[in-house]
Amino acid sequence: MSHPSFRSFCEKLESAGELRRISAPVATELEITELADREMKSPGGGSALLFECPMIGGRKSAFPLAINSMGSRRRMAMALGLERVDELADRMQFLLKAKPPRTLGEAIELLRNGIGVIHARPRHVRSAACQDVVHRPGGKFSLDDLPILRCWPDDGGRFVTLPTVYTKDPDTGDRNVGMYRMQVYDGWTTGMHWQVHKVAARHGKRYYERGEKMPVAVALGGDPALTFAATAPLPDGLDEILFAGFARKRSVELVKAVTVDIDVPADADFVLEGYVMPGEVRPEGPFGDHTGFYTGVEDYPVFHLTAITHRRDAIYPATIVGIPPMEDFYMGEASVRIFLPVFKMNFPEIVDMALPAEGVFHNLVFVSIRKQYPHQAYKIMHGLWGMGQMMFAKYIVVVDDDCDVHNTSEVLFRLCANTDPQRDSTFVKNPSDSLDHAPSIVNVGSHMGFDATRKLPGEGHTRGWPSLVKMSPEIKAWADRFAG
Repeated sequence: MSHPSFRSFCEKLESAGELRRISAPVATELEITELADREMKSPGGGSALLFECPMIGGRKSAFPLAINSMGSRRRMAMALGLERVDELADRMQFLLKAKPPRTLGEAIELLRNGIGVIHARPRHVRSAACQDVVHRPGGKFSLDDLPILRCWPDDGGRFVTLPTVYTKDPDTGDRNVGMYRMQVYDGWTTGMHWQVHKVAARHGKRYYERGEKMPVAVALGGDPALTFAATAPLPDGLDEILFAGFARKRSVELVKAVTVDIDVPADADFVLEGYVMPGEVRPEGPFGDHTGFYTGVEDYPVFHLTAITHRRDAIYPATIVGIPPMEDFYMGEASVRIFLPVFKMNFPEIVDMALPAEGVFHNLVFVSIRKQYPHQAYKIMHGLWGMGQMMFAKYIVVVDDDCDVHNTSEVLFRLCANTDPQRDSTFVKNPSDSLDHAPSIVNVGSHMGFDATRKLPGEGHTRGWPSLVKMSPEIKAWADRFAG
């Protein structure tokens, strides 16, 4: 089930008891962050919050602000039109393993699970709600009229925190949709924090080499499936719009932007149109980031707006990042669940995977495997470090298939009990997340892997591996009956 608008999604959250309205005036300067941070850190992620009267420098914004809209397992599933996120993972696994049907029943099952593929291709329209109202430079309206947050006390300014940024390769025309924070410099200019490893940065390099300015469009709001798709760890070259159409079982409608040659989602609440002049940079930051620390001031590209369009009934979507857990934890967890079948296709021995909140996505990965041969854990570590954004994983811990990777306490027990530090750890050099402040050189660092599996004789352990202390199934069943 898709959502025809971000407002429609918020209304569904409210009817499900997942959204709370706040009618009192609340400042976009720090105050919304404090309330949202408390909500996100409450059990289960709390509720989505709809601020009906966000205040910008003492004046009321014309647009309400929604935050924490995907900040729980239930809301993340609802964003994708599902009862549970694993439903989409099941569909992906089915398609990855699909074979030509041999019976009518198998054909019906293939059609049922593959219906999203039929709708993956986007549909172009001539007019759209996202262009109900069009503003251009020189008018009375600007970014100063949007309830853009200044999140933390030492932030360098106001930041757009939940944008989907549309760029395209100047040679092939291939589209990319990413999520990059945007510091507001003035009413018509922002920073564009795409890091050197990102596809948008690669597109920018090609425009620089061609001596051309780079068209860019930024969508805010609309169907949250598109917002999630912009954050998903898709294989390079797989269109995020195709994935969103597959996920929501409905083609994404696109419309041509007003002032740049970029297609944008027709159902977006706001669209910021403009260009980046490759080679033009400006200091950006500091910013209180998902690492839990402020990232410092660095030079990043400058985004010049040529138009702002929006729906008449627009709601401004926002999020905050900082010390976990935050809303982004649930988005990241959903990505792991949905794309686990892809990892399993490459590494059939993988049973499960988790990115605990304490690792802020890239810093810590737990993975369980069905171990068959010596040093298999190292094969998994090196394989994962070679897959897309997994290259940023600072620590990977590999455990046996009987360990619940979603139970951090259990994984740490296996890590402490099953490892000899010198024998069972390895260091590699790899690219590092640009936001990681620990490496001595930006974007370059070392990663560490731990083999916390049971050791085999071929791994140098010849004195026999002990059995884990467990009660017999019969006594456990008896205890269940006794307790009942």
